[in-house]
Amino acid sequence: LEYPMPGDLIEIDRPHYQHWALYVGDGYVIHVTPIGKAAGSMTLLFKKAKVEKDLLDKAAGKDNWRVNNKYDNVLIPFPVEEIIWRAECQVGRIVPYFLLYKNCEHFVTKLRYGEAVSEQVEWHRVSPGCLPEQLLAAALSERFSHLFLYFIQPSYI
Repeated sequence: LEYPMPGDLIEIDRPHYQHWALYVGDGYVIHVTPIGKAAGSMTLLFKKAKVEKDLLDKAAGKDNWRVNNKYDNVLIPFPVEEIIWRAECQVGRIVPYFLLYKNCEHFVTKLRYGEAVSEQVEWHRVSPGCLPEQLLAAALSERFSHLFLYFIQPSYI
């Protein structure tokens, strides 16, 4: 298990999807979490999330996690101090998110690189023969019912 460094992206293996967080040091990560009654199930397209700072062990629970800065080969990360500042400024915010276009991976990549990207969403957008109706059905299916998604106003980051 690779020990994370401040500014690293953390990929957490959840059943049926990957949850993403940003390591900020001293055992803590910043990530988006669902709020409200549907916190355990995200079957609707629009939800709200809260940006939280949690211990990595709490955020991951019993799930495996790893450092995954996979976009470093195509995107230039901000300096570590700026990544941490950008993340800390978000803690406590309630943010809307949209299932088909933004997710927790978008959130952390926006903090690290200034650009929101997510392979787990892009893969479904470009899959051969994937019609919009099929994408919507997939998004509403149990496979994606726990994705933590969001939308951030550009002026905040």
